[in-house]
Amino acid sequence: MTQADNPFLQGKVILIDKPLEWTSFQVVNKVRWLIKRKFKLKKIKVGHAGTLDPLASGLLILCTGKETKNITTYQAQRKEYTGTITLGATTPSYDLETEIDKRFDYDHLTEDDIRKAANSFVGTIAQKPPIFSAIKKDGKRLYELARAGETTEIKSREVTIHDFAITRIDLPEVDFKVSCSKGTYIRSLANDLGVALNNGAHLSALRRTAIGDYRVENAMTIKEFEEQLD
Repeated sequence: MTQADNPFLQGKVILIDKPLEWTSFQVVNKVRWLIKRKFKLKKIKVGHAGTLDPLASGLLILCTGKETKNITTYQAQRKEYTGTITLGATTPSYDLETEIDKRFDYDHLTEDDIRKAANSFVGTIAQKPPIFSAIKKDGKRLYELARAGETTEIKSREVTIHDFAITRIDLPEVDFKVSCSKGTYIRSLANDLGVALNNGAHLSALRRTAIGDYRVENAMTIKEFEEQLD
């Protein structure tokens, strides 16, 4: 096979089921290395269409070669997630990356309270990203400022929550399914749910199940991708 005929250089879409504790960047690096090794390539472009946090698993769309030009098209598509929100406690990062900083009594909360609060977020809303995020401000990532103990004003931005369904309530845990637009932070949604309930909340589990028509059921693990190449 000549380099001109290589399907990965010509452009492919690869669906990966990202494992917990891997960064999206690590997945991209691993897949790039596997392709380069298999086809003895000096270089190949590989990029992902939407970051997943290390503490999240699920669908990661990778584009290779000429297909990397279309990454923004995939990024713009509707996202779907499932996960767990833990009520009664907050963390600075809005998830389990940081330790609990405040606790609240949640015994008085009813299922009706929780479902109504979740439903109040459906539609176009102004959402403030977490301070522990990769958004840049004045040339620095917000998480770099947060880890240095610096405080900074974060601007809200408009996102759309198409659906926010509560699928299980076993306090303090609340399972959910969310369909949302590009740029939505599910960690922020978890924190904001706590605020709406005059309580505290943080994201304790997250899995991305779909991006547009692409579903995690059709994705490969990194090991499966490696075996398919071999």
